[in-house]
Amino acid sequence: MFETILLPTDGSQHAEAAAETGLELAGVHDAAVHVVCVADTGPLSDLRLPGDAASAEDAMRQRAQESVDTIVERAEDAGLEVTGTVLEGPPEHELLEYVDEVGADLVVLSTRGRGGVHRMALGSVTDHVIRFGDVPVFVANSGSRSA
Repeated sequence: MFETILLPTDGSQHAEAAAETGLELAGVHDAAVHVVCVADTGPLSDLRLPGDAASAEDAMRQRAQESVDTIVERAEDAGLEVTGTVLEGPPEHELLEYVDEVGADLVVLSTRGRGGVHRMALGSVTDHVIRFGDVPVFVANSGSRSA
């Protein structure tokens, strides 16, 4: 049913849990996997970067690559066809462009991740992908529930 599954990550435990679900789906459907992390270097990123912006952006790119590498390794261990990519820019826009670029027919996202207060004001990446994407989105709720 699915041939290409996109697994966005931000390095959070929630994103990694969603990626595990995505890897299981890929195994069942014998689908290719694209793991992607977006280093948010958009206009609002300067508001979150302490100190030297260039050094902070380099660190952000490095964390993004490490996040991708972690999930790529898991996919390879599972015998899946996998590609890992780090993008730069506003995550919600970059992810939708990447979906089109690779012809993904499923996106697996978490409901929680990193992003801080600016994400609450602008809306979550997951919400944006659901609202404006043209492919099915599997949302893995990896948050804890309290009574």
